[in-house]
Amino acid sequence: MNRAFSTRTVWRLATALAFALVVVAVGAVSGAASSGPSPLATARALAEQNLLPAIGSRGDAAGSARTSTACGSAATTPGLECSTVTVPLDYSGQVPGTVALHVEELPPAGTSPAGVMFLIAGGPGQGSASTYDLGDPAAAWLYQYLFPDYTLVAYDDRGTGQSGLLNCPALQKAIAPAAEEAAAATCGQSLGAAASLYSTADHARDLDAVRAALGFNQVGLFGVSYGTKLAMAYALAYPQHVSRILLDSVLPPTLPDPYESNVLQAMPATLARYCSDGSCNGAQFSADVVKLANQLAAKPLVGKVLEANGTEHTKKVDGIELLSVILDADLSPGEAAELPAVVHAAVLGNTQPLLRLADVHDVSNYETAQELSSALYAATVCRDGPFPWAPDTPPAQRSAIYTQAVASLAPGTLGPFGSWAAAFGNADFCLGWPGETGDAPLGTGPLPNVPMMAVSGGFDMRTPTAGAQSVVAQFPQGHLLVVPGVGHSTVTADPSGCAINAVRAWMTTGTPPATCPREKDLVLPVPSLPKPGSTAQVESPKATLATATLTLDDARAMWLMVSGASGTPAKIAGIYSGTLVGTGRALTLHDYSITRGVRLSGTLSFVRFGPPLVFKGTVTVGGPAAAHGLLGVSGASLRGTLGGQPVG
Repeated sequence: MNRAFSTRTVWRLATALAFALVVVAVGAVSGAASSGPSPLATARALAEQNLLPAIGSRGDAAGSARTSTACGSAATTPGLECSTVTVPLDYSGQVPGTVALHVEELPPAGTSPAGVMFLIAGGPGQGSASTYDLGDPAAAWLYQYLFPDYTLVAYDDRGTGQSGLLNCPALQKAIAPAAEEAAAATCGQSLGAAASLYSTADHARDLDAVRAALGFNQVGLFGVSYGTKLAMAYALAYPQHVSRILLDSVLPPTLPDPYESNVLQAMPATLARYCSDGSCNGAQFSADVVKLANQLAAKPLVGKVLEANGTEHTKKVDGIELLSVILDADLSPGEAAELPAVVHAAVLGNTQPLLRLADVHDVSNYETAQELSSALYAATVCRDGPFPWAPDTPPAQRSAIYTQAVASLAPGTLGPFGSWAAAFGNADFCLGWPGETGDAPLGTGPLPNVPMMAVSGGFDMRTPTAGAQSVVAQFPQGHLLVVPGVGHSTVTADPSGCAINAVRAWMTTGTPPATCPREKDLVLPVPSLPKPGSTAQVESPKATLATATLTLDDARAMWLMVSGASGTPAKIAGIYSGTLVGTGRALTLHDYSITRGVRLSGTLSFVRFGPPLVFKGTVTVGGPAAAHGLLGVSGASLRGTLGGQPVG
């Protein structure tokens, strides 16, 4: 199943990086982004030192009848107000009950208010208030930089965050498609009559209720990922209340389709573009993914994976699992850096790196319902559809209709992947969802003729650029900015800062740049992985240096994947032995091995943002197949002594 539209874990990483980039962009403190190892910590420190622009106080919105309370403080974001807007659970009135929506409102920092901007998060399943976190001074500063002199509003959608959170623990933990389908059906049954009351159309009605309660006639809409679909749904239903639209990582209101066919069709070319800067072989990467995915669909890979505590467990990787790992690389620069070498090694028969990467992906991708509610995700996508069956088709009859529909798909519908790949979409996931599923109607428009901008990442696989192009074409004042090499949630994931400044330029002058440059990756793609090796023969100092270099390439990528700038402590196993312990400031290796018999121990500290990120430290090289010695690491330089000989 493609839980496709933004995950909060990587959103935090991307946003942390963005905070540092904005510090650089406005020159608040010279070199602040490179002065410490944690961009998020740097931005927060600046806020605590009152070096960020002041955040002003607010007055009550005209015409608002709500009761609101201050939810910031002098130490965080003064002026931030929280309120509750109560909406019907069922706008038709057939099902009784209400939902209390948690709303946060931050007044403009300046003295000349320019308008109101609603911040709409993705998922579906993310609460916008908790995702945008306007109570954090660094977050508030970032969005006030993007939207100068705008009142900022973020609220948790029904079923998320502090707005009647839906939580089905079994679905939250499910990974394999069959387990997800079963857990989704059980989750839907537990919701009873409310199961069909969380469509995108319902979310759009809620957005208008919040707008009206706050007393605003017109609002701007900033949507990210699924939030772009909700923003478009609102614009179709309430065009008279929209002043401008900014969409990041665009999901058109007609998508996703039942099988994610647009994603599957675009994936090979997107993978090839990832390597367009010469950092890896794009044609080979793309071809390897297609070949391996189809192979694993026919015969899944099953093998033992080392855990950080030294034990082993069995891991299975099939075609859908591989596609999920590939897809999530557009939210994880570290995972993206690992993939070309890992996939190519698997094609050549060295499958242990793939087992390890898939295992780390699954563990690190887990989120709590508070972060992203899988129950709300299911309730929304299963009501939205579209599906190959009619909305009132009983669950028991859907499987046969689905099977027949997949068998009838025209060649190429699923790109270069076999019919098995249809399970990547939501139709398979929603087979057992109770009640009405699919074809929930959205507003009919017409769309407002307002300033509109879309930002798309060249490495965004879950919302390919073609979707952004189709939406921009519907707006006379539409503008599209494509940022090469950057993945999903592009504005806050672009390490060059170009996307951030383009949005600010569009907001202030209406003339954003036409293009952004291709920035270097945060960590460069791992060029290759050594063969598993044998401890029967000791490598030469030169060969050991080559293995050590690749091991450090792998370690930096894995550190960025599991910890990195988010500062989240993490511990993972090497491919064959040892561990990597990561924090926001450093990575520490203990007998870490990506080939049998060569092990690295030592600490690399993150010393400069770059990109690429710059590390400095010392590692000891050991193991029965290694020329033993000591290596110093300083950026791209690796020098020392191995087997008594100087190397590097």
